[in-house]
Amino acid sequence: MKKVLIYVLAILGYCTTINAQSIIDADEQSNPNDFYQKGIVVGKKAMPYPPLRENDVIWEHVVWREVDFNEKFNQFFYFPANNGSSTQGRISLVNLIMRSVRNGEIPVYEDDDMVKELDPVEALKKLIGDPFPREEEVTDESGNPVIDPETDEVMTHTVMVTRSFDSTSVMKIRLKEKWYIDKQDSRQKVRILGLAFQYMKEGITGSALDWSFWIPMNDMRVRQVFVNANAYDDNNDVVERSYDDIFIQRYFDSYIIRESNVYNRSISEYLTGEDAMLESQNIEDKIFNIESDMWEY
Repeated sequence: MKKVLIYVLAILGYCTTINAQSIIDADEQSNPNDFYQKGIVVGKKAMPYPPLRENDVIWEHVVWREVDFNEKFNQFFYFPANNGSSTQGRISLVNLIMRSVRNGEIPVYEDDDMVKELDPVEALKKLIGDPFPREEEVTDESGNPVIDPETDEVMTHTVMVTRSFDSTSVMKIRLKEKWYIDKQDSRQKVRILGLAFQYMKEGITGSALDWSFWIPMNDMRVRQVFVNANAYDDNNDVVERSYDDIFIQRYFDSYIIRESNVYNRSISEYLTGEDAMLESQNIEDKIFNIESDMWEY
C-alpha cells in the first residue's frame, strides 16, 4: 500500500510539473505570437562522433552528391527566402553559412580537398569579386538614350559595377561524403566531409553559375553553428530539427554525381541524360549492397 501511495504521488508530481511548464495563466499572457510557454535551450552543443580506429575501418568509398532546392522535399534549406539574418527565429542554410563566415565562426577551404584554408575576407571576396567595368547607354532625364550627333549612334559610357551576393540565387548544394564499414559491428556508416553551394556570379560577360568555397562538415566548429539553428518543418511547426540533425539523419533528397575512381572524373564527364541518371542510381545500389554482401547466412 505504501509503494502504491508513493507511485501515485510521483505521478501527480510529474503532472503538476508538466502543467507548470506548459500552461500560461490567461491573465498573465504577454507573448502575442503564442499561447503557451516554450522551453528555451541556450547554447546547445553538438554531440561528438564516437571514436573510430583506423584498424576498424575495413572498407570505405568517397562519393559526391548534390541536393537540389527545387525539389519540394529540400525546400526547407532555401526558406526563409531573404538576404537578412532570420525570420521568426529561423534562417536559411546559406544565410547561416554566410553569417558564420563573416563572424569568423567556421573555417572555409578553397576546394573539396580541404587542404588550403581561406581567410574569411578572401572567402567572401571569392563570392563577390572586385568591381568590373561595364559599358552602359547614356540616357537623358526622361530615360531615353542620347544619340551622338556625329555618329548617329547611342552614346555609351563606362561605369564600375560592384558585385553583390544574393543568397536567394543559391538553389543547389554539393556534399562530399565518405561511406565506410566498421568491423566492430559490421555496419555501414557515413560521414559528410564537406559542403559547397552553387550561386549566380555576375561578371563582365554576364551572370554564370559558380561554386563557393568548401565547409568542413566534420569540424566541430561547423557542427556547433548548425546545431543552434533550426530549419523549417513543413508538416509540424513545433518540431525543432537543427541543421546538424538534418545532415546526420540524412533528412534530404539527393543524387550522386561522382564517386572516387581511377580517372578522377564525374559522371557528367562520360555520360549524359538518362544514362547519367542510371549510373547515379547504380552507384547508390552498389554502396547499399556492400553491407548486405558482408553478411553470410
